[in-house]
Amino acid sequence: MSNTSTELEVTLSQELLKDTAHINALENEAIYIIREVAAQFEKPVLLFSGGKDSITLVRLAQKAFWPSKIPFPLMHIDTGHNFPETIEFRDRLVEELGLELIVRNVQDSIDQGKVKEESGRYSSRNSLQTTTLLDAIEEFKFDACIGGARRDEEKARAKERIFSVRDDFGQWDERNQRPELFDMLNGQIELGQNVRVFPISNWTELDVWSYIKEEQIEIPSIYFAHKRKTFLRDGMIWSAEDGIVFREEDEVVEERLVRFRTVGDMSCTAAVLSDAESIDKVVEEIRDSSISERGARIDDKRSEAAMEKRKQQGYF
Repeated sequence: MSNTSTELEVTLSQELLKDTAHINALENEAIYIIREVAAQFEKPVLLFSGGKDSITLVRLAQKAFWPSKIPFPLMHIDTGHNFPETIEFRDRLVEELGLELIVRNVQDSIDQGKVKEESGRYSSRNSLQTTTLLDAIEEFKFDACIGGARRDEEKARAKERIFSVRDDFGQWDERNQRPELFDMLNGQIELGQNVRVFPISNWTELDVWSYIKEEQIEIPSIYFAHKRKTFLRDGMIWSAEDGIVFREEDEVVEERLVRFRTVGDMSCTAAVLSDAESIDKVVEEIRDSSISERGARIDDKRSEAAMEKRKQQGYF
């Protein structure tokens, strides 16, 4: 064996050890945060969408309390416009793990006249989730909601603390946040307040995929390349199935090989062209990408401060 080959093997081995140590450190931090939630709050809940980030949270929560079951329920705020693959996966996962799942529907908020259905070219139910979420928090008196938001996703999420306090109206004040010193997490809240908790806040999209690969976590098929009926709008690829996404008559439907980097409401989540049919290929694709996964979310493009405004109103 040549010296060059030996040096290459040593370099690759060192990189692998470095990546493993990085992922282990992130896992340890997230497990610590989840355990702190259980210790400091009376009625926590894990917000679960069936996407890769919330699936990762479930695995972390399993590890945090093993061999006991996860001691709090999962809750999904269902827009009614979710991808069928995601809902099927959600139901199968909670059944296999024996977890409690609470589902609250945006359609009920519409029927009750609490929110108004949008119409037109960029109509979406995504922002309507806020009212349904806040009602559910009040209904069950949850004082801590665990979610999979990450700082690398979007500017407003980069401002969030790991323990992010919401007032008694569910609102977030980005100018009045608690300092977080090292790993000291302050869970003390006033009557009526609740906390949004982000255990994987310091992770990146690539970290999540690396963890999924290392842990061999099953995820919905929608994250891998598959043929789908789609149409183009504003340089983005939209699903043309189920008639949920508004489509103009001149927007032609074609079958394309695509996958989804993020799985949200079907009406605001675009696909990307891809032939990545395995986790290894997905990881390689992400490493080469110059566009954030949120670049495929039209709701983030409504204005520069769209996400921050929604968060101020109570959005997760």
